[in-house]
Amino acid sequence: MEKGLIQVYTGNGKGKTTAALGLAFRAAGHGFKILIIQFMKGNIQYGELESAKKLSPYLTIRQMGRETFVSKANPDPVDIEWAQKGFALAKEAIVSGHYDMVILDEINVAVDYGLISLSELLQLLGSKPETVELILTGRDARPEILERADLVTEMVERKHYYTKKINSRKGIEI
Repeated sequence: MEKGLIQVYTGNGKGKTTAALGLAFRAAGHGFKILIIQFMKGNIQYGELESAKKLSPYLTIRQMGRETFVSKANPDPVDIEWAQKGFALAKEAIVSGHYDMVILDEINVAVDYGLISLSELLQLLGSKPETVELILTGRDARPEILERADLVTEMVERKHYYTKKINSRKGIEI
């Protein structure tokens, strides 16, 4: 990666993680090394985990969370611990020189829920090497993050089939 930028995918619409996965898929096709850290996700067999195995050694995904929803009002200490471990991994990976692209999936939610401090994330953005592309996903990205980003895309929900009681589908949401 000659010139790595910071991209943010946020908003209440579907497609934030999917957009980041598309970037990873494209980058792997060019032989780039990609690490995806999925905050607040764990023990769910998302399709991208199987895809990553097929794209190894170019694409690696690490889930850093539990399979249950995290309480915004009262996060469990285990959820905070998982997020902190994921953030430590992110800091190490970004400066390691091993990855061309690092995707911090749902990091904006982790910050919004208080699992990771905004100041820590802003410090990480400031210390990103020139040659690493950094992608942050998740609803409710803070204005300070948006200001630091080189690209911001906001997904806006206009219509969603969840309102028709259609649950997550294999190969689409999971």
